[in-house]
Amino acid sequence: MSENDIDKIDPVDFDQNENPALPSQTSQLNPDKPSVWVWFSLATLLIIALLVIFVLPSIVSEYELPLERRVDIAMPPAAGIVTTISPFEEAQRSLQRKEAQNVLAELLANQADLDALDVSRWAQQAYDAALEQASIGDEYYRAQDFLLARDYYEAGRDGLAALIASVPTVLAQSLIEAQQALIAADSATALNKFSLALLFDPGNEVAQIGRQRAESLDEVSRLLREADDLLESGDLEQARTLYQRALALDGYNKLVQDKIQSVARQITDNEFAGIMSSGYALLERGDAEQAIERFQRAAKLGVKQDQALAAITQTENEIANAEINNTRNLIASAENNEQWQLAVDEYDKVLAIDANLLFAINGRDYAEKRARLDQLLLGALDNPERFSEESVFQQTLDVYYTGRAIENPGSRLVAQLDELQIFLENSQVPIEIQLRSDSLTDVTLLRIGNLGSFEQTVVALKPGRYVAVGKRSGYREVREEFTVGFGLTPSSVLVQCEERIVATNRR
Repeated sequence: MSENDIDKIDPVDFDQNENPALPSQTSQLNPDKPSVWVWFSLATLLIIALLVIFVLPSIVSEYELPLERRVDIAMPPAAGIVTTISPFEEAQRSLQRKEAQNVLAELLANQADLDALDVSRWAQQAYDAALEQASIGDEYYRAQDFLLARDYYEAGRDGLAALIASVPTVLAQSLIEAQQALIAADSATALNKFSLALLFDPGNEVAQIGRQRAESLDEVSRLLREADDLLESGDLEQARTLYQRALALDGYNKLVQDKIQSVARQITDNEFAGIMSSGYALLERGDAEQAIERFQRAAKLGVKQDQALAAITQTENEIANAEINNTRNLIASAENNEQWQLAVDEYDKVLAIDANLLFAINGRDYAEKRARLDQLLLGALDNPERFSEESVFQQTLDVYYTGRAIENPGSRLVAQLDELQIFLENSQVPIEIQLRSDSLTDVTLLRIGNLGSFEQTVVALKPGRYVAVGKRSGYREVREEFTVGFGLTPSSVLVQCEERIVATNRR
């Protein structure tokens, strides 16, 4: 605006009494000082700015982070400097903050899992170290350095994850240490380790059994000590009773099982010795059968069985030898009397006792052959009429020569052979026999041939049994049996068909 323009503006009179915004005339006007309302407005804006800068970030941080509240270490901007953040930078910061929060959520989940596993009992130091990383991450989070916050959260999360991954190893090591504590009779350590294993794996059968064993370990140890004292003093039965009580409390205790087996063996050994002694006493008195019964009882105990069996064998051998000697006497008597079948039976009795006795093997073979020869001779002497058959005659002749070839045949065999010789000689001398018929009957002499029709004829036949068959048409066939020789030769034999066959009428 120019000076000429200023000169053109007309002055205006202000009535101070008509303007309520102005003070009364008695008030002094100072155009260089601002009004009270201006100062009040500036103070209000300053308070709001301070709240935004200092209070609001703390509130936001408190609700975003689940860890304990930390002292804000962020430095305010220098006085008089205005910081301007672009929308892109703000978006990046939001993304980084979200990433840090996601990692933190995983860290807290791992922390909850480890707390449920009572991590302080088995990895307190490593657990604290991982949480320390998380605490440092909190500091950077509140300082708005979300990248470093995320990195430290990741370190803490990974540390906790490693502890979770180590649970199977810790479980296995806990079971090993628990078993070692059981062996060392350290019930407190064993119970602690087995309980820890069950915390990791509630269904673990080894840990369940181990905890039960650890709970009864002190009582089992006490019973073992008392039983050992009884065993040393020789009270085997009472010691076994205490061992069994200990086993009832801890059925998986290998030491108790071995103790029970050991004392049981000692008790059985004592019983075995007593039974064997009584058996030998019976044997000395000559009661071999009762002695064997005692030895058999001892063998059934399951200890030193070879000794019991040896005693049984020895006793049985003595009995067998006595029985064999008696049987040999019977065999000798039977052979002297040429009772060969009886000798065979007695040899069988000996071989039943001992199948490897050579005298019985060879003796039975000879006696059996003599018994067979005796049977053949008896059969031939009882049926000499069969010698007329050439095959029978030759077989009997072989039997006869076999008998004659025997050295020291005995009187019975000699008599049989002499009698058979006469039969054989006579069997080859023909005897004439007269046959009569009616000239109408066709006559056939079996084994000899057809004789035809005749009234009377004479035939020379070797001693033996014969059959004459007569046939005539219209008549019933006839058969006549007769014996030649042996004092049975008939004066004549009539062969003729006389019974007419009556024909029946058929409709």
